[in-house]
Amino acid sequence: MLGCRPWNLSLVTVIIITFSNMLFTMLLLQSEDCGPSYVAPADDAGEPSVLTEKPPAVRTPAPAQSCDPRDYQQPSESSILRMDVRVGRWDARRLYKMFDSVVIGSEFPALSSSYSVSIATQSSVEKLYSLVQVAHQWTGPISVAVFTPGDESFFVFQRYLAYLRKCYAPIRERVTFSVAIPKDRPVFDQPQVIELTGDEDCLKPEATLNTFLVGVSKELATWKNRNVYPQNHLRNLARKNCQTEYVFLTDVDIIPSPNQANLLDEFLKSSQCEKCAYVIPTYEIDTRVRFPQNKTELVRIANKGLARPFHQKVFIHNQYATNFTRWSLDVLPGYGGNVDVVRSGKVYVSHEVNNFEFFYEPFYVARDTAPEHDERFMGYGYTRNTQVYEMFVAGHEFLVLTPIFTGHWGLQTKKGRPAWREKQNSMNRKLFDGFKKEVFARYNRDPLKMMKNQN
Repeated sequence: MLGCRPWNLSLVTVIIITFSNMLFTMLLLQSEDCGPSYVAPADDAGEPSVLTEKPPAVRTPAPAQSCDPRDYQQPSESSILRMDVRVGRWDARRLYKMFDSVVIGSEFPALSSSYSVSIATQSSVEKLYSLVQVAHQWTGPISVAVFTPGDESFFVFQRYLAYLRKCYAPIRERVTFSVAIPKDRPVFDQPQVIELTGDEDCLKPEATLNTFLVGVSKELATWKNRNVYPQNHLRNLARKNCQTEYVFLTDVDIIPSPNQANLLDEFLKSSQCEKCAYVIPTYEIDTRVRFPQNKTELVRIANKGLARPFHQKVFIHNQYATNFTRWSLDVLPGYGGNVDVVRSGKVYVSHEVNNFEFFYEPFYVARDTAPEHDERFMGYGYTRNTQVYEMFVAGHEFLVLTPIFTGHWGLQTKKGRPAWREKQNSMNRKLFDGFKKEVFARYNRDPLKMMKNQN
């Protein structure tokens, strides 16, 4: 019998102890202390910080696991956003949470040191494809603020950002991204490593984005239709993440003319004006033509009806004070002005805006000391023109530059504008009465006689 022999009892004891040790080892490896954790981007000291909360819904492989924080593999800069969705910067009314510079272009710091001007632009996720052409045209630094309401939008943004940085060196090198998230539709999923399938077409940025948006719920679209787009929050966010003395405020679908960053930088470095807003004329361009390579080509297609001043048919007062007719003169036959200078591409002041009006909304370059956009105005209407109006009251001069310009694809008509824009415009109109009184009290000036006009 086995139990009658002492050496057999010793063998059984050894076997039991061995299996017990193996079982305890397996349980230890499966303990919660060693479970998957979100790996935050490196802090200033270069050490990653570990957040011990459950990972987001599985859309991509989880990060590497380890019980020792020193063993974590830091995600590459292009694969994860430098942010924790629980910790952001609230706006004045706690309606939106801001996250500054969540992805920084590899050359952005160096470009910000060598250039005097940056582009500051803003976009929803659905319009980000426009950034591709902007980044290829503009060789200086670019700061982009993106609106991402909720986890669905946030995930599509991360995925498309990975695509943009993989496919386009100008975006990977020159562009810094910031994020705004609404309080009413927060983001819960932490940033994650995005792995693309490899089937994405780098020649089709718009089609690729549309593919990424296919799975988005109708409920998100309904929410967007019922809620305002915080344009001014995003403009301020993009601007304050620029590092240059001057900022060129645009929308994401406003495309600069070729070599504009270098030409503008040369001009601005010789400027001594503290309160000058340098207006860059903006044209709508028919999609059947190529983007104009210079001012002469732009004026030629405009004379053929294939380009026209921005918003000319939709709302003429938007850009009217720029005086596009005067701006075009130096390339028209018979005009004996600065034709040779225009051909050289050198930037100079064409003329001063001397018929400023309240609804004027130029795209301009100014020092970063200019007034911010008032974040009470949200959605459409009174968002840009109120900031330009305050600049005018504060004593800024508006000077139109040539031969540089910007373009916007498509000839716009009123039929293409949805009815909800007018509703938002009416809401903002009601806010303006208080705004103009504040501006008057701040500067003690009323050059447009707005205080006398209560309508």
